[in-house]
Amino acid sequence: MDEQAANTGGDPHKNAHVFLSYSREDQKTAKAVITLLEKLGYKVWWDGLIPGGKRFGKVTTQALDNARAVMVLWSKVSVESHWVHDEATRGRDSGRLVPLSIDGSHPPLGFGQFQFIDISKEGVREDGPQMQRALAALAALYGEPAPALPKARAGSGVSRRTLIAGSAAVAVIAGSAVGWRFMRAGAPGNSLAVLPFDNLSGDPAQQYLPDGLAAELRSRFARNPLLTVVGQTSSNEFRGKTGDAKGIAARLGVAHLLTGNVRLGAGEVRIAVELVEAATGFARWTQTYQRPAGNILRLQEEIAEAVDAALTPQLSAGSHKESVKRSGGTTVAAAYDAYLRGKLLFENPVDEASDMAALAEFTRAATLDPAYAAAHAARARTMGVIAVASHDLAVRHKLVAEAESEARRAIELAAEYPEGHVALAYATLFGKLDVIGAEPAHEAAMRYGAGNPEVLSRYALYHARRRQPDKALPAIDKAAMLEPLDPALFKSKSQVHYASGDWDSAIAAGRKALEINPKVSSTHGNIGNALLQQNKVAEAAAEFALEKNVTLALPGKAIVALRQGAQATAKAAYDQLVTETGKATLYQQAQILAQWGKRDEALTALEGAYAERDPGLLLTLSDPFLRPLETEARFKTLLGKLHFV
Repeated sequence: MDEQAANTGGDPHKNAHVFLSYSREDQKTAKAVITLLEKLGYKVWWDGLIPGGKRFGKVTTQALDNARAVMVLWSKVSVESHWVHDEATRGRDSGRLVPLSIDGSHPPLGFGQFQFIDISKEGVREDGPQMQRALAALAALYGEPAPALPKARAGSGVSRRTLIAGSAAVAVIAGSAVGWRFMRAGAPGNSLAVLPFDNLSGDPAQQYLPDGLAAELRSRFARNPLLTVVGQTSSNEFRGKTGDAKGIAARLGVAHLLTGNVRLGAGEVRIAVELVEAATGFARWTQTYQRPAGNILRLQEEIAEAVDAALTPQLSAGSHKESVKRSGGTTVAAAYDAYLRGKLLFENPVDEASDMAALAEFTRAATLDPAYAAAHAARARTMGVIAVASHDLAVRHKLVAEAESEARRAIELAAEYPEGHVALAYATLFGKLDVIGAEPAHEAAMRYGAGNPEVLSRYALYHARRRQPDKALPAIDKAAMLEPLDPALFKSKSQVHYASGDWDSAIAAGRKALEINPKVSSTHGNIGNALLQQNKVAEAAAEFALEKNVTLALPGKAIVALRQGAQATAKAAYDQLVTETGKATLYQQAQILAQWGKRDEALTALEGAYAERDPGLLLTLSDPFLRPLETEARFKTLLGKLHFV
């Protein structure tokens, strides 16, 4: 029987069907859902249409692939069903999932971080508020207004927000690929940028508070899979600048802007926030809060819940709350204050002293609240950065071990907080030079932080270094979408394409970085390297001449000279690199030597870089300048030490 068998006489314009996934034990509820959907004009495909045969046979697979929506009925039984899990996964990954809980059960691992609609208390009632949300979500997948619904029974508690959720204004449904779906369709209705909050305290020393509050809200929204949130660098581009909402939103590619200001004084904090709709330029929601300073944590959560409710009205109010295992948060105001102070120092580094000052603040936060996962993750990340910068190997090993321990503590406290996994990945990859060992942490960070451009960028660079472009390229593309004005992000994108062997795209991304900021470091050198791979030697030479970073400029100059047959010029550039930088550039020296045909010397330089634990070695597998060494036993041994293989 083909899918036409599912046509039970609904509206003729609804050509695609709804695939209903459920467990046999829940068939009574499933039939009630089918009856309601068919009454409203939807075609429904369910396995009762198959007279025998395998559950996941050819007919079922075809019906699942051709469905407009995949409605899943989660229950105590279905969460254990491999069939339902497989069907739900297809719906989730394609952005067609409408998940319902029919007995209050939460979805299984892999789905718990996504919102679902709980109809357990009201049952399958077309006038039930939760079912109305489900039908509105279903209508959104069809690109149509929600079907006309009867008024709710007395006492059912349908609010004005519920009725709005059931209207044509619903732009997003509960599904894992929602953000991607609407970005691809060119209508990112639930996209948001959190602009820098103004400091009205009159004290520059208080700047950490508005900056930290805006950053924490931005991170909170980025963890919501129903929202598409622009990253911090692009949002902060508009600090202190005037401009109309439409123009700013157009540059950032979002539908909404969140702006605000903070005033702290006399033991009180006053926060004014406004959610602006880009299409009209008018405020969609505005609120001013004035509370004792010790209540700032609750204020932050109130703001986040209000914005969530405004942008995702089809979900119940309770579902907007974020668990501690996701937020990594604290209830201790003093710990939060110390964390924000540390974050400002860490994100605006000057030297090792500023990193140490940041570490001290994060340590104070973790001491004030030992269960504060975000503080432990920040401690781990800061110690990792200090360790990698240290030239004392004993100090480095000690700090890396401490960073790893702190990251694992953060994960233990809040398993779904992405920053704990980011910190563990950094310590493992850059601190221990353990490539494969860093994979679980990168995957976990991606699983819980796929809305964060930094997580995406690090994930992309990691897999690019492993020659896995199928994972690297989608991640870096999404990161670039979320950070359209960040030159460092486009520099990373250039590096990802370079490692993937796409020289044209590497050059284009580098040009984009320079367009945003002509002074961004290393980008001319990256472009020059890609041009060398295309054998455009003269153009490459011009780029290296513009590069200020000697660790890129001098190797580039030497390799250009080798391509031109100018041995003396190549030797002069190589000698200058060795004299000026010594052991710090053993990796770059190996690049020149490999291109020079001096394989033994190149391998000796790489082995020396490993003895120094040079993080540059993470490029070894993907670096085209080292290809002449790939067949050498010593090179393969080095790859083994780095755990590439």
